[in-house]
Amino acid sequence: MVNVAILGGSGYTALELMRILLRHPHVTLVAVTSRQEETPLVSELHHSLSGRIKLRTEPFDADRLVQRGVHCAFGCLPHGTSMATIPALLEQGVRVIDLSADYRLRDPNVYAQWYGESHADLAHLAQAVYGLPEVYGEEIATAQLIANPGCYPQTAILGLAPLVAGKHIDLKQIIVDSKSGVSGAGRTPKLNYHFPECNESVVAYSVGTHRHAPEMEQVLGDIADAPVEVIFTPHLIPMDRGIFSTIYAVPRRAISSESSAMSQAQLLDLYRHFYAKAPFIRVVDHIPATKDTLATNYLDVTARVVRDRIVILACEDNLVRGAAGVAVQNFNRMYGFPEHTALI
Repeated sequence: MVNVAILGGSGYTALELMRILLRHPHVTLVAVTSRQEETPLVSELHHSLSGRIKLRTEPFDADRLVQRGVHCAFGCLPHGTSMATIPALLEQGVRVIDLSADYRLRDPNVYAQWYGESHADLAHLAQAVYGLPEVYGEEIATAQLIANPGCYPQTAILGLAPLVAGKHIDLKQIIVDSKSGVSGAGRTPKLNYHFPECNESVVAYSVGTHRHAPEMEQVLGDIADAPVEVIFTPHLIPMDRGIFSTIYAVPRRAISSESSAMSQAQLLDLYRHFYAKAPFIRVVDHIPATKDTLATNYLDVTARVVRDRIVILACEDNLVRGAAGVAVQNFNRMYGFPEHTALI
C-alpha cells in the first residue's frame, strides 16, 4: 500500500481526489492538511464524505508527515504557497504531485512574467516533470515531482497534439476558444462567481493574459519541437463543471485532395492512430458534449474540416480529467499500477 497525504483539503479538487483515492485498492489516505485554524474533520468540510473518512485535517508539518510514513503527497495548494511548502517533503524523499501552477513553467522568467512573482524553488523547478501522461508518460514513471497540468491546457494540448507532432498546421496561427463551468474558479467565494453575477450569463475573461497560455505553448512546442503561438480566450459559462474547447488551426497543406468528407475521415484516422495507446482519450465521430465526460477522467475529441481550416472540438470534466483524475493517472504511472486504476 502507498501512504498518501493531501495538502490543502478544503477545495473542490481535494474532494475529487479523496473520492477517487478512497476507492483506490493500493492507497491508504493517512493525512489531509488544512490552513484552517480549527482543524475540522474532513467530513465537516465535505459533507458528501460523511461515513467514508474519519480523518481530521491538520496543519502542514513535513516532519510529522514523514514520520507517519507518507510516500506521496498531492498538493492542492494555491500557487505561491505550494512552492513554499512542498520542498520540505521533497528533500525528505517524498514524491509529490503538485496541482498548483508553481512547477508547470520551466522558465522561471516566464513564471515571473505571468504570475507576478519570482519563483522561490528553482532547484526543484528544474527537476519537475509536466504531468500529462499522453506526452510525458515515461518521464512521469520515474519522477519525484510532478507538475499536474492545468485544466484548460489539457483540452488544447491534447486537441492539437496529433497535428503539431506531424507539423500538419501552421504553428503560429492557432486559436483556442474555451468555456468552463464555475467550479474552475475554486471554492473560495468571489464576487464574479456569485450566483446572481454568473447565472444566465456568459463572459470572456483574461483575454490575452490568461496564465494557461504559456503552458499550452510550452508543451505544444515540445511536441512540435518548434515554437508554437496560441491565442487563448477563456469564458465562464453558468454550469457547475466541465470545459469545452473549440480550436481553430490552419493546415500547412491540404490534408487530402479528395472531398471534405474524406479529409475529415483522414483527420480522425490521424487522431485515432496517435491516441491508440491512450486509455483516457476518446476520439469520437460525433460532436462531444461536457455531459459525456461528466465526473470521468476521459477527454473526448473530434475534428472537422471547414473551408480548408481544421476545427477541433474537445471537452473534459475540469475537476476530474482537468485536475484530480489526471493526478491519480500520474500516480498510477509513478507506482507502476495499471493506468486506469480507480479511474474507471
